[in-house]
Amino acid sequence: MENNYPINPYTKDTASYPMSAPPLSIQNESNRNSMEYQNHMANEKGFDAAMTETQVNSAVSSIHEGKEGHGKDLEHGEKAHGHNDPYDPNRPKLGFRQRMHHFTWAWFTLPMSTGGLSLLIFAQPHQFPGLRQIGLFVYILNIIIFSVLTLGMLARFFLHHGDFYKSISHPREGFFFPTYFLSIATLITSTQRYAIPDNDTALVWAIQTAFWGYVVVTLMLAVGQFSFVFAAHSFELHTMMPTWILPIFPIMLSGTIASVISDTQPDIAAIPIVVAGMTCQGLGMSVAFMMYSHMVGRLMKAGLPNREHRPGLFMNVGPPAFTALAFIGMANGLPDNFDRDLQDGLVDVNIIRTMAIVAAIFLWALSLWWFFIGVIAVLASRPKYFHLGWYAMVFPNTGFILATISIGNELKHEGVLWVTTGMSICLLATYLFVLVSHIRAVIVQDIMYPGRDEDVNDH
Repeated sequence: MENNYPINPYTKDTASYPMSAPPLSIQNESNRNSMEYQNHMANEKGFDAAMTETQVNSAVSSIHEGKEGHGKDLEHGEKAHGHNDPYDPNRPKLGFRQRMHHFTWAWFTLPMSTGGLSLLIFAQPHQFPGLRQIGLFVYILNIIIFSVLTLGMLARFFLHHGDFYKSISHPREGFFFPTYFLSIATLITSTQRYAIPDNDTALVWAIQTAFWGYVVVTLMLAVGQFSFVFAAHSFELHTMMPTWILPIFPIMLSGTIASVISDTQPDIAAIPIVVAGMTCQGLGMSVAFMMYSHMVGRLMKAGLPNREHRPGLFMNVGPPAFTALAFIGMANGLPDNFDRDLQDGLVDVNIIRTMAIVAAIFLWALSLWWFFIGVIAVLASRPKYFHLGWYAMVFPNTGFILATISIGNELKHEGVLWVTTGMSICLLATYLFVLVSHIRAVIVQDIMYPGRDEDVNDH
């Protein structure tokens, strides 16, 4: 029976006849079908999805290449599957609606860092006329920034339905969700410093209510987000980044809030606040220690992260620094007549304060070690493109400087306090540099652009 199907030119039947070729009509039909298929696939993938796919493919390649420096860097601008490269300076510009799709939770690292700066200004050991007024301005500015960013996130979720769940469940952006609550923590502590008079009973109770509400919400966050991550994601050790610590960070800062507000509370309220703060601080530091073991294992196995994400290593500075700060602050926040053993003097407030200083110095050393690890890693291969993770060079180091100031005050060592003044100047310069880079990145569309934000898993 005669076969009416067209001959496949690539079967072994025709491969032995190099001089033979399929009819021209079949070639034209094959070429036409191939072009139609390519056009169909191009229409199926929107520009936004294409850019994201490009970034993911590039990131996966960089992970498999091994340690940074031995493979192709993320920023080399390779094209994947013919798509536009998100790092191409001639890439198309996007409109407001498209860009808001990439307005991520990582933006709250800005008010988080600004709030930390206002606290650092208040705590300066060497004040000059007008410095507190500058701190008050930064505090008010931070309230405005936080409010604007909150409205921006609501606009994103309104313009792009379904983005809320996608954002908090994303394997990378989801870890930045806690920065929203870290920003709230800085607002609570800054409000206590700048806006609560010493003898205003109503406001003292208001700040106490805010503290207990914050503890409840952040405890739910710490349990809920880690439970979701354990159930929904599967991460390899070589992909571990310091952002994995972030879900425990907000509950840990309950101790820092307690250290700030306990000194202004009535004795009957101060002790429960200190106990709760110590409990939350212990939880956060314990989880951070477990994360540190994974972080060191990741660095030993896979080397340093890609240079674009090395500033995130400063996140490791934060937990021991804020814990040291909280220990001293909460010990000082206890009533002066506090005696755990009911007036026998065995464990009185002075003993507790001495133990707090010893523990703070112990933890401060760990922060110092992580600080130098981060400095050397960043200077060895400085990032080229702005990422919101750069604010990790600000907020955790703010806690480090605040802890150093507290230790210097307790030891009454003027040399240490002058060192902290120099550190504060360096931090201010870092904050301004990151802020200017942030503004520039928004203008030139280096962020809020497909493949350039925390909504793509590129490490």
